[in-house]
Amino acid sequence: MSSPRFTRERPLSEPPGTFRSLREAWMALVGLSAVFLFEMMSNTVLNVALPTIGRELKAPTIALQWVTNGYAVVFGSLMLVFGAVADRLGRRRVMLAGLVLLGVASLAAVAVSTTGELIAVRAVMGLAAAMTTPGTMALAFRLFEEEGLRVRAITLVSTVGMVGLAIGPTMGGLVLSFAPWQVLLLMNVPIVALAIVGIRIGVPSDDPADLHRAPADLTGGALGTATIVLTLVAPTLFEEAGAGSWAPWAAVAGVVVAATLFVVRERSARHPLLDLELVARPKVSGGLAYKAAAGLANAGLAYLVTLQLQLDWGWPPALASLGMLPQVIVLIAGGPFVHRFVGRVGIDRAAWMSVGSIVAGLAVYTLFGNLGYPGVVVALVFVAAGMRVVGAAAGVNVLNGLPRDRTSTGAALIDTAAEVTAAVGVAVVGTVLAALFAGDVATGHWSRAQAGQFREAVTVSGTVLTLVSAALAVWAMRRTRPAAGDHQDALPVETPASGS
Repeated sequence: MSSPRFTRERPLSEPPGTFRSLREAWMALVGLSAVFLFEMMSNTVLNVALPTIGRELKAPTIALQWVTNGYAVVFGSLMLVFGAVADRLGRRRVMLAGLVLLGVASLAAVAVSTTGELIAVRAVMGLAAAMTTPGTMALAFRLFEEEGLRVRAITLVSTVGMVGLAIGPTMGGLVLSFAPWQVLLLMNVPIVALAIVGIRIGVPSDDPADLHRAPADLTGGALGTATIVLTLVAPTLFEEAGAGSWAPWAAVAGVVVAATLFVVRERSARHPLLDLELVARPKVSGGLAYKAAAGLANAGLAYLVTLQLQLDWGWPPALASLGMLPQVIVLIAGGPFVHRFVGRVGIDRAAWMSVGSIVAGLAVYTLFGNLGYPGVVVALVFVAAGMRVVGAAAGVNVLNGLPRDRTSTGAALIDTAAEVTAAVGVAVVGTVLAALFAGDVATGHWSRAQAGQFREAVTVSGTVLTLVSAALAVWAMRRTRPAAGDHQDALPVETPASGS
């Protein structure tokens, strides 16, 4: 059987990883899994409580939206900055600091009495998540040197997160049946405690030799943060104000200006926040393009299916949740098979095959989703199967292409690409709906003409997102295709005797 394959960017002389099996690293993986569990449960648990929160705090709809959006915007906009900070100050140190901040913010929920206070608490939780989330993949990657173990570790951590994503709404509804909504935020505290114990005991202290010593680029950080904030806010403005308003288009213009200034700054700065030459490496740029294609397609599909089940077909929320069950089942049940699949076909093939499944799922929905639920089921299964693999495959590709002192920055880039492209996917759907649908989509009880307009919007927006996602996937595949003489060896598949 072939030996583990190393990329061109990583020399064979690198020091060995800390652990030789998942069993040896179990304490560290428990801590990292707890961090990802919080990230995935955070929004789904609280969303089910938004009507209750609105009644108790007398909050208008826009304020309730910012209970969710405030967390997402702060989280998404600061990941890249804190990824760079962690590569300088220490990944373990920054993660532990973020976990302490998360615990304090969760406890503060007890004292919340206004919507503004709740939004502030959620924003602090987003800050804490930005400090911890990039380190989850970076530390899981750095625990091992063998690529197959890296895939298995990242898959294990993400599986725990998928379970949290699946049970979040159910758990939230159960808790609300006998406890106040504040308990949903207090539930973070034991998860945080578990994460702190696992990481302090299981993750080795930061090696000073593996830290990035260049000064921080504060100007680049500010421009990058502004770019991502405006990108994440724009879809909300399109939804709230409509495409006919100046506000969302001003946000789009701000994205273009801020992004341009960020690129100019990073090209000219002596010590850039984000070294664009590193991002241009084939493994890095290709992996990020895979992640972007997946995020774009998945977000667009999820948004459209949610609207279709509840507003077009009139399903009640409980039945609509059951309608998404095929996707949840595949996301959870597929975990044990990811490392075997990647082991057989190799990282690069796994990446393009998984993204191809996601794009195919969106195409199936675009063509057949309006014909009935079976088309929706097929689309959900294809997308879930691809999402289950692409995170580990694209993530390992990106981190393999970066120096050892930039792994947190690389993990932050991966998460940021997913957040930003998800926002873009929702914005595309929202813009097409605004252009084709007469009236307020959210009111329900559509006329026959409105139902036809919605289905036309599904076809148009689904086609646009399918074509763009497919183009990104093809570009990434060409970008990561091995040069003549390179070997596309599959990863070694461990036997039970080799340890788990």
